[in-house]
Amino acid sequence: MQYKVKMNDVFKAMNDPVRREILKLLRQGDMTAGEISARFDMTAPSISHHLDKLKRAGLVTTIKKGQFVLYSINTTIINDLLEYILTLKK
Repeated sequence: MQYKVKMNDVFKAMNDPVRREILKLLRQGDMTAGEISARFDMTAPSISHHLDKLKRAGLVTTIKKGQFVLYSINTTIINDLLEYILTLKK
C-alpha cells in the first residue's frame, strides 16, 4: 500500500510544469536552489516549495556541501515510474 501512495506522490509532483522543468535542469547535473531559482521568473520561496514537493515524492535527493544544499535527480524513482508505465502497455 505504501508503494501506491508513493507512486501517487510521484504523479502529483510531476503534474506541475515547473517541477517537470526542474527535473529537466537536474538531468544536466546537480544544482543548488539558488542556481535553479535563477532559471525561473518566480520567487525563491516558490522554487523551494516546488523542490520540497519533488523531494517528498522522492524525485530529487539532497546533499549538503558546506553552506549549500545540492539537489540531484533520483533516477531510481524515475526508473520505477518507467517500469510501472511499461507494465500498463502489456
